Amino acid sequence: MEIDADDELLQDAGDAEYPTLDRQPSYYNPLDTFKLAKGDQKHYQQQYGDIYFLRLAKLKPAVEALADEEWKNFEIAGEKVRRVDRVLDVRQGELCWVAGTVYMEMLLKPNILDDISKDHWIAAPPPREKYVSPTGQDQTMLEDESGRLRLIGTPLQLAMLVTGCIIAVLGTENANGDFEVVDMKVPDLPRQPQRWERDEASAVISNGTGSKRKSSGEQKRAEGGKVAIVSGLGISGDQGNTLTLDLLMEYLLGEACGPSEQAEVSKISRLIIAGNSIAEGTPLAIREEEKKASRKYGYDSSAYNPAPTTHFDNFLATLLPSIPVTLIPGESDPANVSMPQQPIHPAMFPRSRNYAAMPDATEPGWFDSATNPWEGDVDGWRLMGNGGQPIDDIFKYVEGDERLQMMES
Repeated sequence: MEIDADDELLQDAGDAEYPTLDRQPSYYNPLDTFKLAKGDQKHYQQQYGDIYFLRLAKLKPAVEALADEEWKNFEIAGEKVRRVDRVLDVRQGELCWVAGTVYMEMLLKPNILDDISKDHWIAAPPPREKYVSPTGQDQTMLEDESGRLRLIGTPLQLAMLVTGCIIAVLGTENANGDFEVVDMKVPDLPRQPQRWERDEASAVISNGTGSKRKSSGEQKRAEGGKVAIVSGLGISGDQGNTLTLDLLMEYLLGEACGPSEQAEVSKISRLIIAGNSIAEGTPLAIREEEKKASRKYGYDSSAYNPAPTTHFDNFLATLLPSIPVTLIPGESDPANVSMPQQPIHPAMFPRSRNYAAMPDATEPGWFDSATNPWEGDVDGWRLMGNGGQPIDDIFKYVEGDERLQMMES
């Protein structure tokens, strides 16, 4: 591939003047949907069962409306389909459809009750990469507040179902008590907000000359820029790990490309780091004489390795003067384990936290340490993302290794 001489990174010194590139401004308006209460307002009464029933209550009317429109006049061999309100109301040999929550009964899936019943002196087996049974013994159930029904049929093999999906199934119950599925419906995506819909009433944006003006449907807004999304940086603090990080940093700063590529990079208005920025915890090797030293409060500071967070903080501090950053925690990052993960504490970033907003500020800072999941408006478009844990869980429950196909499904 031949490179234009004007785009070469190394060029002879000359008297030519090069234009100064300004980065595309970022209009950023995050939502605090997944931020939890702090202090006395925090409680631990919420259980997973309540989340499942709430999901069913929210999505069941949507999938029932879709199924009713599709199967309203459906007939097989002269028998007209009938709607059933509850799973336990399904009758053998009767053509009907019912909505509920999918539950996958998988023999290889970890069971806490089985673990407790076993001898606790036995070492736990290594975690499985997938829970799918190679012998086809997995079962698909449909449940609601009344009970549970086992599903069988070809449509189930064509769909990518996991525990928690809300679906409507059409079919009939056979002599074995299994519901033979003929067709299946899943709820559609909710209504997506239009661009600038959230800020349409009160947004005040810059017109490029420093003055402020109110936005309206007749006035043209500034053209939106691009958003760079990276994930799985896995910073471990090793010397070999910094090479790819430096290449990414130099590209985002326009230091590793020619003039034409620099013009494209300047259109990137925001960097979103979506989880797993820090590698899995690897404590430092402890010498034999250090093991014998006494510990204070059971904590051994000599086993803590600060290099990953230090390198990550330096990486962010180098980028932040040029580009705003939204940081979403992931599974291996120093944040709480349970979902939703709360923002990484600013104490982990002694240099980068200078670009963050004050605790009581109403406007977001140049550096936004967000929750996981996260949602917000970037250049007027509604975005939502997470650190990858939902896809990791889906990966264990379905066949195949293509995570992009799992996201599309």
